[in-house]
Amino acid sequence: MLKTSRSLNLLQPFPLKFKNFPTIQTQPFSSFSSLLDLCTKPQLIQQVHARFILHGLHQNPLLSSKLIDCYANLGHLNLSQQIFASINDPDSVVRNAILRSLSKFGESKKALLVYQEMVMKCMYPDECTYPFVLNSCSHLSDVEYGKKCLSAMYRRCGDFGNLQEVVEGEAVNDLGYWNSLIFEAYQNGNAEESFGVFKRMRMERTKPDSVTVINLLRSTVVLKSLKAGKVIHCLVVVGYLFENLSVNTALLSMYSKLGSLEHARLLFEKMPERDCVVWNIMISAYSQNGYPKESMELLIQMSRCGVRADLFTSIPAISSIAELKCLEWGKQMHAHVIRNGLDYQVSVHNSLIDMYCKSNQLEAAQKVFVSVKDKTVVSWSSMIKGYISHERSHDALSLFNNMKLEGFKVDSVTIINVLPACMNIGALEQVKYLHGFSVKSSLNSTSSLNSALLISYAKCGCIDMARKLFDEEELDFKDVITWNSMISAYSKHGEWPQCFELYNKMKESGVKADGVTFLGLLTACVNSGLVRKGWECLKEMRESFSYQPNQEHYGCMVDLLGLAGRISEAEELIRTMPFKPDARVWGPLLSACKMHSETGVVAVFAAEKLVSMEPKNAGNYILLSNIYAAAGKWDGVAKMRSFLRDSGLKKTPGCS
Repeated sequence: MLKTSRSLNLLQPFPLKFKNFPTIQTQPFSSFSSLLDLCTKPQLIQQVHARFILHGLHQNPLLSSKLIDCYANLGHLNLSQQIFASINDPDSVVRNAILRSLSKFGESKKALLVYQEMVMKCMYPDECTYPFVLNSCSHLSDVEYGKKCLSAMYRRCGDFGNLQEVVEGEAVNDLGYWNSLIFEAYQNGNAEESFGVFKRMRMERTKPDSVTVINLLRSTVVLKSLKAGKVIHCLVVVGYLFENLSVNTALLSMYSKLGSLEHARLLFEKMPERDCVVWNIMISAYSQNGYPKESMELLIQMSRCGVRADLFTSIPAISSIAELKCLEWGKQMHAHVIRNGLDYQVSVHNSLIDMYCKSNQLEAAQKVFVSVKDKTVVSWSSMIKGYISHERSHDALSLFNNMKLEGFKVDSVTIINVLPACMNIGALEQVKYLHGFSVKSSLNSTSSLNSALLISYAKCGCIDMARKLFDEEELDFKDVITWNSMISAYSKHGEWPQCFELYNKMKESGVKADGVTFLGLLTACVNSGLVRKGWECLKEMRESFSYQPNQEHYGCMVDLLGLAGRISEAEELIRTMPFKPDARVWGPLLSACKMHSETGVVAVFAAEKLVSMEPKNAGNYILLSNIYAAAGKWDGVAKMRSFLRDSGLKKTPGCS
């Protein structure tokens, strides 16, 4: 053992909490872990430990547990304890390490306190640590507690034969016993059983505590039962557990995961204490449920409250920025990630790639992608998707080939992302190759991939192969997306009888049609000139399914009426729309006016509306100029041409 003065010097380099220390991680921790194996003196461990702090690795659970073991093996339990105390919210790996060390040094009471904390947080020792827990019970001659630990070990190992012998005669009013049963039921995937255990527990008049509630809330999420979650919330209020941060966090997580943002926000606002985890849950909930603006507002509020963002804040925040397409915020978040050493996780890089692609910064996305050393399948898929969204289909296919050459296992999501590249360039052979690859790799069992292949074949002109794929899928596995894909494929090929035949079969199978279904049917009506059928679809959509038609549905109907020369009916339909029509509605009306040489007030009005909505679309000005010319309004023609010349707008070739 070292002298006391020397021990004090050893403690100085690492305070209890590294709150203000920079957390910039630039080195992989595997090399540092290997160095620890070579350290045979405390001084050498200190030098490596200093490097951990310098490179922002002092909170890494694997390295921290290794440090705890190394110091303890050299006789410095006090330093192991100091490391444990310096870690924010230590996980089971770190707790297992300190528990083993305490037990080895005869600190049995402290070892059992760590064990109790683990159980309270629903963490359990691993198979190598349980003997140390039982050894501590033995040193303290605590037979009853030893039995509880032993029963917990048997439950964890699934040895129910020995478990029965241990728990025989165990008091049924022991809260720890009931909590362990509830947790085991949840962990084994039997969420309903956890509520059954809870019912028996209440019959024994045992009052629940925070651990009981937290485990029941987890089961509630598995069952996707908001009603059960609200019942547990009532139990929290009645049991005066509403001031417990862990319970409130579990409640917030439950409401968020079940999509009840209103209840989640109400609980969030009333929470007396809000740590980083609480903020992260709420920010992530808004981001995942399509409220990016609210997610960013919470992030700003979090910063003002003095709570520091971490890795789990950054990922949903970057996703929200991607949806908002706010490049300036994206750059700030990227800088924050680098400055605080959060870029060691590949998931952050993947989010950044997606964000830059959606913000029209493909070069920045490429730089992030190239900089990622430990790429995952998601990294490749995100970059492939980015290339396709920027109409660089050949680059997407090339990257997909590189991905395979580097030995990455292609999953169904990657194939779904690659297929649009094949459609864009009409590469039917490539679609066939991907289809064959998916069958060979047993990836064709997912409905989403089959739908994507079906659409790809249809868009490449191979409608028969699309129908073959559709027929091969079992009826019970056909969801609304599969039916819609086939209906849309037929509608775009102008085969309207097959569209309505499929629609009738879809209704017979019990699958409920949605807005996309009716869009496909209306498109079939447009391509085949079926005005009466179009009106019937619109009526059925409203009356039978209670769907309110959107801009695209009205646009299809206006297009259908316009092609049939019923300009006045199309105009009347636009007037009766329950919301303001946009370019998707005015565009078809204007095209119909041009087709039928209708150059009166309706045409001019539609053209002017379209120009006001799409001021940078040169095609609209040219169309309006042609209508002015047909009506003999030469001043208007001159005005349009002059505007186009002065503004520098040019018509895109092939677009009308």
